[in-house]
Amino acid sequence: MQPPRTLFVTALFSIGALMTNSACAAQPLCEKTVRWNNDPPYSVRDAQGKITGFYIDLVEEILAKMNCKVKLQEMPWARALSELEAGRIDILPGALKTSDRDRFALFSDPVNYSPNVLFMKKTAIDKFNLKSVGDISTMNFRLGVQVDVAYGAEFDQLMKKPAFLKQLTTVYKRHNAWKMVDIDRIDGLIADEVTGLLELKELHLDNTISKTNVVVSSSPGLIAFSKKTIDERFREEFNQQLQTMISSGDYAKIREKHIPCKLSLRTLGCK
Repeated sequence: MQPPRTLFVTALFSIGALMTNSACAAQPLCEKTVRWNNDPPYSVRDAQGKITGFYIDLVEEILAKMNCKVKLQEMPWARALSELEAGRIDILPGALKTSDRDRFALFSDPVNYSPNVLFMKKTAIDKFNLKSVGDISTMNFRLGVQVDVAYGAEFDQLMKKPAFLKQLTTVYKRHNAWKMVDIDRIDGLIADEVTGLLELKELHLDNTISKTNVVVSSSPGLIAFSKKTIDERFREEFNQQLQTMISSGDYAKIREKHIPCKLSLRTLGCK
């Protein structure tokens, strides 16, 4: 039989081990850096100072199920691509897949469908009567585009034409670009359909600038992962959790909280 002091010390060690194991179990196994920027409804700082939005809430929920902690880092889009390539951020929500980005990123299953469309001043829509983005290259049209944003295969082909490149005005912040459309500095701006409609309403420009029928790209939005910090196994588990959330209805709850339209489960976009 052990003496009382030995039993007491043994009990203390046992309790300490249990507390240590419990603490380890409660702590996340990983921490992933996720890019955000003011880009409603996908990422935004709310009135209480909390960073939220459809992509932010969705990624945080999926990573929580994977026992991972999210570290949010604010930065503009072009820099975020460079940081993802370098492995200084781990996750970039809302990316389109391109051959260039394939070099340094893995991509999730589709998480959102909201096409990039052409927005124009209402008074200019009839004047130009555009049927497709390709028509722009045949006209004296000044087009606003965001730096390092992918707009799909057709646009990539147009970018190979020197004359078309001269028609482009590169912008870093869409809020400034909408004002350029309003005062006729540019004739149109390509933007995410939902984001564009929300921003125009916020700026009180929805009565003068309108979405056109010209769809520039219709590829679904994905989550990009840095190949330097995230492997195939992580991507697969992320996709499994995403599909589970879609099936359970949790995905719809998060999306409809931020995006003001009824969800189509077939496209993961607006009905």
